[in-house]
Amino acid sequence: MRFTKFLPVIICAIGLTLPVAWAAAPAAPFTQPAFVAAQQAGKPILVEITASWCPTCAKQRPILSQLMNDPEFQNLVVYNVDFDTQKDIVRAMGAQMQSTLIVFHGAAEKGRSTGDTDAASIRGLLEKAAS
Repeated sequence: MRFTKFLPVIICAIGLTLPVAWAAAPAAPFTQPAFVAAQQAGKPILVEITASWCPTCAKQRPILSQLMNDPEFQNLVVYNVDFDTQKDIVRAMGAQMQSTLIVFHGAAEKGRSTGDTDAASIRGLLEKAAS
């Protein structure tokens, strides 16, 4: 009977530690040297081109966050490009607008999408980087 008294505390403690154990690294701000190093290392890479005011980007964020917690994507390196302040990188990536997702495996671009808010479709895009 005493165990049941502490059960909610135990469940809460376990629940608080699990997200930390599975949480993927957040998107790092894009820098050319870091991006080139990840490419040269042959890593799977996601480049997110976002804007703080973009409603589509806001819809993509929780989808990407959930997918980043999937063990399948634990090695994915994620870089964020600010559409408004990093115009030179936006142009270099060939992006026309915010809410653009570009995946690479090493130096090879494997796919891209713009304005996609379908979780299954975004998952498919990320899987291209992993292969």
